[in-house]
Amino acid sequence: MSRTRLSTYTAPPAEVARTLDALRAHYEVPTAFPPEALVEAEAAAGAWAQDGPARLLADGARDARDLELVTIDPPGSMDLDQAVLLERLPAQADHADQAGTAAGEVGDAPEPAATYRVHYAIASLATFVTPGGALDTELRSRGETIYAPDAATPLHPEVLSHGAASLLQDAERPACLWTIDLDERGEVVFARVERALVRSRARLSYAQVQAAIDGQGALPQEAPDDLPELLAEIGRLRLEREAARGGISMTTPEQVVEVTEATAVTETEETAEPAVPDGPSSPAGYRLAYRVPVPAEQYNAQISLLTGMCAARIMVECGIGILRTLPPARPEDYARLRRVAAALGIDWPAAQPYPELVRGLDHAIPAHAAFMEQAMSLFRGSGYLAFGVGGVGVPADDEAADSEEAVHSAIAARYAHVTAPLRRLVDRYGEEVCIAACAQAPVPEWVLDALPDLPGVMEQTGKRARAIGRGALTALEALVLRGHEGEVFDGVITSERDGRGELVLAEPAVVTEIRAGKKASDGGLPVGERVQVRLFSADPASGIRFQLLRNRP
Repeated sequence: MSRTRLSTYTAPPAEVARTLDALRAHYEVPTAFPPEALVEAEAAAGAWAQDGPARLLADGARDARDLELVTIDPPGSMDLDQAVLLERLPAQADHADQAGTAAGEVGDAPEPAATYRVHYAIASLATFVTPGGALDTELRSRGETIYAPDAATPLHPEVLSHGAASLLQDAERPACLWTIDLDERGEVVFARVERALVRSRARLSYAQVQAAIDGQGALPQEAPDDLPELLAEIGRLRLEREAARGGISMTTPEQVVEVTEATAVTETEETAEPAVPDGPSSPAGYRLAYRVPVPAEQYNAQISLLTGMCAARIMVECGIGILRTLPPARPEDYARLRRVAAALGIDWPAAQPYPELVRGLDHAIPAHAAFMEQAMSLFRGSGYLAFGVGGVGVPADDEAADSEEAVHSAIAARYAHVTAPLRRLVDRYGEEVCIAACAQAPVPEWVLDALPDLPGVMEQTGKRARAIGRGALTALEALVLRGHEGEVFDGVITSERDGRGELVLAEPAVVTEIRAGKKASDGGLPVGERVQVRLFSADPASGIRFQLLRNRP
């Protein structure tokens, strides 16, 4: 979490803590881990420290400590799920030199020559969690890490998530190591995953990597010299492949929470995901800001998406797995979005695909920002599909023939969650299916037993995490505005439905509701236009009320 100067629009830390504690209590967010679960976690961490690397190698894991892997995360992060190494391969490189052509690998048939190799190490939680134990039971009740401005409620005890299982710099760690070869266009030639012993060379932030890509800074000497160039090169190729298949990644401004201090300090880069305070010092308050992800974050996200797509294909080919799904938008939703575009003055030719239109928009233009906000709601109903168990059939070999419940429409491909096991329960199971498939081994019984119930577990725990995220932002919005009643603010109205619109303020970074006037003469809300509004009231319990000023003061 970044630290900034104390702002006029600052929420007092004591009030934030009280409000968020009440929110967590309302949704029954777990607090401390049960003693028996902690005992298991501490024992697993201790066993790894004693002789874990030697036991892992004796069990047949690959010794990949020679790979110059690095982690790229928000500053201050300790739960490091992924480490990456990118290589440019010699001409006519043979992907079979890594591990042959085991069943379940992507790319069993002859393919074009590989140009790039992606090494992607994912934390191996199966090394530490005993199936059916007290810790395993507690993890199923948590489902995922819950982020709030003042603190995170972790999925795993910190002795694992910040310690023995995290891919910390210079530490020997068990990993699920992906090897993915790409051709000159960024298409997958070959992919497999195996258990391995790895050692990360450097802990990098997105801002560091972006500065290196821009030629405005150098990475630590422990990091490979060609990492910035290759990350940008491969990231752009994967974005091109995404566009070609009809996928869409929108980089719209998002609200972030900043810790404020009473005295001026050096401002650090923003985080790419929710983060917890990065030091022991008490904050002077919290404020809201907007940020747009830097290109390095997009490129890094493409590596994760690539891995999830490879995992999905391996699972389908082996006949067992769990997919992340998102059904296609309905025709009536596209028709509504076209009406929105017309109302905002955005030219959308009938033959132009929706993803192509969105990629050409500029979020700095109010009308475009309003359209993108509406477009965010086009795809709804994300979930998980476990197959090959519990009587659920395997998706068709042809992705184009997939039924709606087996696709991820925003990615425009089959996709699985496998790259964040420290923070998300389902990823541990997906990794184990893929490792077994690539080794031509049976999927572990504990995985088969858990798969049928996993979609329900992730739905319920995800719903709780999203409610906390939304509730925390709503409460902070009210707290930063309280005391400013009667003041006038600049903003943009991004949508309207039944007289209720969404108002986005420029400063502070508040996104809230505004209602049209009750009189016929008041007219509707001016969607996509810059407006001025007056604050009537702001309270975490009763909400925020603004009045649209038709005649600017």
